[in-house]
Amino acid sequence: MNKIIITGPTGIIGQAILQISINQHIQVYAITRPNSLRKKDLPHDPLIHILEFDLSELKFAADVIPHTCDVFYHLGWSGSAAVYRNNVYMQAANIQYTLEAVKLAQVCGCHTFIGAGSQAEYGRAEGALNEETPVFPEVGYGMAKLCAGQMSRLLAHQLGMKHIWARILSVYGPYDGENTLIMYLLRTLLQGQKPACTKGKQVWDYIYAKDVANILAALGEDKSVDGKIYCIGSGQARPLKDYMKTIRDLIDPSLPLGLGEVPYSERQVQYLLADTTAIKNDLGYTMQYSFQEGMKETLNWYKEKLRNRNRHDR
Repeated sequence: MNKIIITGPTGIIGQAILQISINQHIQVYAITRPNSLRKKDLPHDPLIHILEFDLSELKFAADVIPHTCDVFYHLGWSGSAAVYRNNVYMQAANIQYTLEAVKLAQVCGCHTFIGAGSQAEYGRAEGALNEETPVFPEVGYGMAKLCAGQMSRLLAHQLGMKHIWARILSVYGPYDGENTLIMYLLRTLLQGQKPACTKGKQVWDYIYAKDVANILAALGEDKSVDGKIYCIGSGQARPLKDYMKTIRDLIDPSLPLGLGEVPYSERQVQYLLADTTAIKNDLGYTMQYSFQEGMKETLNWYKEKLRNRNRHDR
């Protein structure tokens, strides 16, 4: 790959893809919302071309992107925060945005379109998740992701492009959103406070953002299978309380955890595990980071972020 296009570059996965691209000397056309508060965090590098377009304006980006690109990564999504996940009109609009992204990819010469799906497409499923696991999304976000994946595959094939849909499980790492569990734990524990948590008995699969980015990069190569759905997770699951204790122990083992202080949500997913067989067989990829290794890097990043914020506030 020489040139890629990406929507949603300011997110946890987008930032990891940008760093991989810089390391591999790949030019990136990063499409971000004009009003994005996280735009300032994008890397300043000659290989990264930051383009400001709303998802509803993607067709206009064709005027400023070379028509010699290779792979399009569609990570952008409007209304991914929990408060918007059942906003049916907002979620439905994302299906149209995804189709516009496919058309932009074709106009810009891309041979492959890769879309970011979600574990929410499965609903509350049993067993390890793969492309053959029955899907029954229970929230509007998951319903729209499922439809966007299916419709974008149809359009991509109509336009003569390869299509890959990546259903991504729980990701952690630098540049994560402030309202995720991981960021809440880091913020609270670094202040020496007790975080309020559920009992943490849910069995969960967390994957480090760098592993996700490596997998997505590999999906843009010839080894991936056209039209296939890849479920992306670490392939290992542990009780959520174990992850919480790992984070706590990296900061201060003496700090308490408020396990059981928060009730489970009404549709709480109790088991989440990715079947990574396709990733290993098709791509030859094995995970590079354990949870503890990834969290050490994440913790160091977060501490540096706090130091920079404190210096700025003085």
